[in-house]
Amino acid sequence: MKKLFPIVAFIAVALISLTMAGFAYFATQEAARIKFEGTADDALSRIESRIDLHLSLLRSTQALFDARNGDITRGEFKAFFTALNIDDNFAGLRGIGFLRLAKAGDEAAVERDILHDHGSAHPIYPQTTEPWRTPIVLFEPLDTSNQSIIGFDMFSEPVRRAAIEKAMADDQQHASGLVQLGQGAGVTQTFTGFLVFVRLNVETAPDVINASRSSTAGFLYAAFRAGDLFQVALSHSPLLPVNVEVYDGKPEAGNLLFRSEAPPAERIGAKLLARRDIVVAGRPWTLLFRPTSAFEPPSSRAIPVMLGMFGLLLAGAIALVARYQERAYDAKSALHEATEKSLLEKDLILQEMKHRIKNSITRVLAIARQTASQATDVKEFSASFSARLQAMAASQDMLTRSRWQKADLGDLLRIELGQVFGKDLPEGVLSGPEVLLDETTTQALGLTFHELATNALKYGEAGNSVGALKVDWSVDGPGHERTLLLNWREAGQKKLEAPAKTGFGTKLIDLNVTRELRGTIARDYSDDGLKVEIKIPLAG
Repeated sequence: MKKLFPIVAFIAVALISLTMAGFAYFATQEAARIKFEGTADDALSRIESRIDLHLSLLRSTQALFDARNGDITRGEFKAFFTALNIDDNFAGLRGIGFLRLAKAGDEAAVERDILHDHGSAHPIYPQTTEPWRTPIVLFEPLDTSNQSIIGFDMFSEPVRRAAIEKAMADDQQHASGLVQLGQGAGVTQTFTGFLVFVRLNVETAPDVINASRSSTAGFLYAAFRAGDLFQVALSHSPLLPVNVEVYDGKPEAGNLLFRSEAPPAERIGAKLLARRDIVVAGRPWTLLFRPTSAFEPPSSRAIPVMLGMFGLLLAGAIALVARYQERAYDAKSALHEATEKSLLEKDLILQEMKHRIKNSITRVLAIARQTASQATDVKEFSASFSARLQAMAASQDMLTRSRWQKADLGDLLRIELGQVFGKDLPEGVLSGPEVLLDETTTQALGLTFHELATNALKYGEAGNSVGALKVDWSVDGPGHERTLLLNWREAGQKKLEAPAKTGFGTKLIDLNVTRELRGTIARDYSDDGLKVEIKIPLAG
């Protein structure tokens, strides 16, 4: 527990400091959110006030028509509209107009009234299959650029028709969905906006729609350019650091009425998002507010970071002080443990060396006895025994370089074949994946490859060209059940036959593979040479 005290102290002080920093961070986040919510409400208030101002103008126009029982000439309507000075007082208002309500088939009467009021013919368009016609008969401001809107039947267009049908049912104002204003013959520029309709009831109108107090002669409407309307509403001083998106209904791309030019701040725009749902003339809108780069949180975010850093530094200082107190004790304990470990490792190394030397001497003696029993004279014994000792030495050398851990099968083959055929082996003689062998497998396969190479040099075509020799290998099976499959092929022109007598080299190969490595070996003497297949299990 004494050794853990520095860590415990560090963790405790760090947790307290980070907790305080976390509370400070969330406090700054909440303060920024509250401030932005207030900014968003301010922007919403400006937008709603501007819309209410414009809709009040439509109500004033309705009052004018009601006072005259709908009997307003074009000149009177133009004079009324000019007096409003909408460019200065009602920015964003495209204009105000009047739609005459008529049954389909009664277009001629309406066209005569238009000809009388405007002094020029304006046929009602477009063709429609709807039962009602609501052509524009009055509109201001009307100039040469928009004369073609007179006679346009709004009931023929689905978005406008949906709002008009709602206006038929009551005396309330009803907004349309998103429309493109300025459409018509010869019009080159259109504006995204919306319309607001209200029905006009007159006592002398034909009984075309049931109403509570009179009959409906038509509809007054106001057309709004969304971009200008919202831009003017938000441009009052002081400018608000918000990016505003206004949607007709759900916030989807096809419903976008307006988007501020100032982009939202990338750093905090995704975190601070205020949504407001309002109803404009009976139609739901969604407004999304995001802060721009001009938005300043009420408190700096650097404060939680500095608090957290100070706490970590304090925790580190306390931990270091505690650690210095334990350093002497730790040094003494480490020295004692190192001494004991060194003694233990030396003892293990000595035991391992005794075991390996004993195994090597036993193997050398066995090879010496077997070689001597097969040799005809001292010279032959010396050559065979020396070659086998070199094969053992090569395997030992590979294991020594890897600190007696693992030896690569490909490297082992190159060393053993290099001792027999020379160091420079042609390309394509050896092929296979990397396979790491343990000590026992390395020593046994080293001798096996040496004997196979020696026999190939003496009796096979490889004695003439090492290119006649091909060795490939693969590994099959998962995990601890892996099996090494090695194919030794000696190509030749002469037919090979199995030897009548088994020599020591062949016995050594079989003993190494079947007994020491618990594998199998199969030889195939065919017309085109010798094929040897070796299968041995690999240690996990």
